[in-house]
Amino acid sequence: MTAQAGGDRAAELAGGLAAARERIAGACAAAGRAPGSVTLIAVTKRFPASDAAALARLGAEDLGESREQEAGPKAEDCARLLSAAGGPSAPPRWHMVGRLQRNKARAAARWAHAVHSVDSLRLAHALARATASALDAGERTAPLEVYLQVSLDGDPARGGVSAADLDELADQVEAAESMRLAGLMAVAPRQEEPDAAFARLAGVRAAFLRRHPQAGGLSAGMSGDLESAIAHGSTCVRVGTAIMGARPIVSP
Repeated sequence: MTAQAGGDRAAELAGGLAAARERIAGACAAAGRAPGSVTLIAVTKRFPASDAAALARLGAEDLGESREQEAGPKAEDCARLLSAAGGPSAPPRWHMVGRLQRNKARAAARWAHAVHSVDSLRLAHALARATASALDAGERTAPLEVYLQVSLDGDPARGGVSAADLDELADQVEAAESMRLAGLMAVAPRQEEPDAAFARLAGVRAAFLRRHPQAGGLSAGMSGDLESAIAHGSTCVRVGTAIMGARPIVSP
């Protein structure tokens, strides 16, 4: 679906986006931080390109996707819609916020501004090669921003690397000219209070920054726990449902 979002839908998205921004501003104020210190990524998973384009026209500069097979075509369709409508002047930055298979690295390197889920040396190497090829081919103009996903619960199904293995992975990303180490990413465990999980994450990040001081980004916090994440230092929140509404039911 690539048609323009209707007026009612555009109004819904405008309301969701404004509410998310208000929550971020409130959380930043409570934490003694400037609202501009936190980037809002609107996650458009399972929603059409028309919604992504509507968000971009509303001023959303960063959009997120969880599945590469959906993201690539959507990013192209979104760009066409924005071009046809005459704006905005700069296209949105697309972020891969879900798990990424190594065999999708080449495709993701064509559209992703950042990948938030790097959790293995093999994936890092695949992305480094793919991004270098995309740069050489003129398919992108800047290095790939990379966040290392930290596991807070040890559940391999949810992805993430242990804190003990972070430095080795970070060193490999830093050695690749085609990538830039942006920081860390994490998802709060389902059975744990977000405050406790993000407090542990803050400790992991403090230790990480002592060796990698330039990688100050922290991608943490979603619709249900962004206030807690911001209180513990998040610089990037990934918000889907609170902006988009309930995800449409589609076949896998």
